[in-house]
Amino acid sequence: MAIRFDDRVVIVTGSGNGLGRSHALEFARRGARVVVNDLGAARDGSGASSDAANAVVKQIVDEGGEAMANGANVADYGQVEAMVAQAVDRWGRVDVLVNNAGILRDKTFAKMDLADFQLVLDVHLKGSVNCTKAVWELMRERQYGRIVMTSSSSGLYGNFGQTNYGAAKMALVGFMNSLALEGQKYGIRVNSLAPIAATRMTQDLMTEAVLGLLEPEAVTPAVIFLASEDAPTRQILAAGAGVFARVVLQETEGVFLPQDRRDAEHIADMWDQISDPAGGVELQAGGEQTMKFLQKAAAQLGLKLG
Repeated sequence: MAIRFDDRVVIVTGSGNGLGRSHALEFARRGARVVVNDLGAARDGSGASSDAANAVVKQIVDEGGEAMANGANVADYGQVEAMVAQAVDRWGRVDVLVNNAGILRDKTFAKMDLADFQLVLDVHLKGSVNCTKAVWELMRERQYGRIVMTSSSSGLYGNFGQTNYGAAKMALVGFMNSLALEGQKYGIRVNSLAPIAATRMTQDLMTEAVLGLLEPEAVTPAVIFLASEDAPTRQILAAGAGVFARVVLQETEGVFLPQDRRDAEHIADMWDQISDPAGGVELQAGGEQTMKFLQKAAAQLGLKLG
């Protein structure tokens, strides 16, 4: 059955170019009314222009869809609130938020100015927080919402010269994990995309042959799925070059150390067993780790919990 967004209102941040543009166009083609948000800044966050967002809106309208352009800076909560109010004034609601806006200020940590570290956090992390906060109560009231964060392999696995970007992108996973739990009873599902695509942010980093494989359109189906009515929640979906993979955070079974062996030296001695992936589990909430540890300790000590 085709996934449709008829009568749904979708906000896609940073959608004047690249991945965001591809997402916005596909949502519109599937019936959504789309807020094309783009500050129009360069990839380092400098400058501003509404030309890109207006061009995407024109294409959507020319193809028979509905859209509006918005130039809010996602790092400015007042501007974000105004963007959401504009969508509600015109269409009455917001059903889907795709937090896609981002910038790069790449340097090794030794050479990085802290202002550049903060700016990347402000756009990627605080920008996503701002946009989510601005729609959260609307979604709770309507008992429906779909929110997609844009994480990255740089956050999940690390990347040289991207401590700021990686920190922001991994923080979004933590944000997603707790939001998904808080939104569950309100019909709000929250997921993360980890895309690999050729955009302005990667154009200097890859060869032409590789860039040809990494078209943004190859990633967008993942966003459509994560924002759909039957979407899962609290999931990380990696996508690029037509490949889609679920990213899973697992914890090993672990080892209980009695008090007389509870020191760094015994951790070192047991490291191979502590890090053995056999019996690893995917936990669904922080409290599950607490219970796992208590149960393991109680079993070794012959205690009963509760």
